[in-house]
Amino acid sequence: MNTSPYGWISQYLFGFFFAYGVYLPFWALWFSSQGIPTADIGTLVGIGFATRCLSNLVITPRVHKVELFIPVLRWLAFGGMVAVSLYFAAGGSFWLMALMTVLFNICMGPMMPLPDAMANYYAKQKMLDYGSTRVWGSISFIVGSTLVGYLASSFGSNWILYTALLGFAGTWLVSLRRPNPMPVTLVEETKTERPKLFGLLREWSVVKFLLLVALIQGSHAAYYSVSSLYWKESGYSENIIGYLWSLGVVAEVLLFAFSKKAFSGFGVKTLFYVSAVAVIVRWSITASTTALIPLVIVQLLHSLTYALAHLAAIHYIQYANQSRMVALQALYNALAQGASIAIMTSFSGWGFSHWGANVFWVMAAMGVLALFIRLDVPRSQIHTVDAEKETAVAQKSLS
Repeated sequence: MNTSPYGWISQYLFGFFFAYGVYLPFWALWFSSQGIPTADIGTLVGIGFATRCLSNLVITPRVHKVELFIPVLRWLAFGGMVAVSLYFAAGGSFWLMALMTVLFNICMGPMMPLPDAMANYYAKQKMLDYGSTRVWGSISFIVGSTLVGYLASSFGSNWILYTALLGFAGTWLVSLRRPNPMPVTLVEETKTERPKLFGLLREWSVVKFLLLVALIQGSHAAYYSVSSLYWKESGYSENIIGYLWSLGVVAEVLLFAFSKKAFSGFGVKTLFYVSAVAVIVRWSITASTTALIPLVIVQLLHSLTYALAHLAAIHYIQYANQSRMVALQALYNALAQGASIAIMTSFSGWGFSHWGANVFWVMAAMGVLALFIRLDVPRSQIHTVDAEKETAVAQKSLS
């Protein structure tokens, strides 16, 4: 029952993102199979993102002591398993599905930032590398989305629920293990009060960080909510759609796997700038064509539009004090990956029903706006990047 911190976190991420690989690409198709109109599907997916936002604002910041991470994550995995089971009773009722969506996403919300915060804790102790740990979540997303694409196209849409249930059950089971050493709050942090979220939101540097990430991550809203419908209307099967989603995450896996070597000498500002440019390119292509080769390019760009921006955000948060780390992680997931995507997802459902693929031009415009935000990075991050550059130069000269 004992494992390393790397083993516990990577296995938990594997289980969770397996279920998330079912939820994100295929939940809209499951709603559609139950007779829910396209505009209402966008609303339901938006409700999910909004609930995750509130869950991260209310629940996640209260888990500010690292020794609480594991018990809370166990209960969340169990709750997610129960919530998925309740979907079977929803039938074709919009309001019942909305209720189940709220219950489901209350559990889903903190299951994203808390493992990241736990990985950041161990990364600060030099016990693991975030990128090589997080990569297992991306790999399992590929497995989940590929498997459910095959099962749904071969045996029917109910397999979307069965597969998600399997993912949460597996997550709960692996969470019962104990990492060695267990996370313990540092002595100097025990005397520090839990930072208030609204206090952090009065810091202009934090606001700019959240706005920047909200624009980049929020630009994925149409992709998350209507791209599967858009590609299916263009003649692609669920199987092909699953492969396309998996391809995007393959690119994400490669970026996380090689991030330590590839981006160790780059600052957070540079990483965000590259990601914003990729956002403009990716959604412009998506709005222009559904030909297969451009779609392959679009999905490969997921490594830059999502993974690189996420890596930059984690690096930004990692250099905060431990007492602020969970609060920043909560705000990042609640606002940048929750509220912004919730708002844009509801808009995307409406926009797609009226404008079709042109809704992706709005997503591209968000990348343009992101280029104009001047991010303030912590001094410790600047010093760390400078030290890494000096080390790289010294190693090169010695070789």
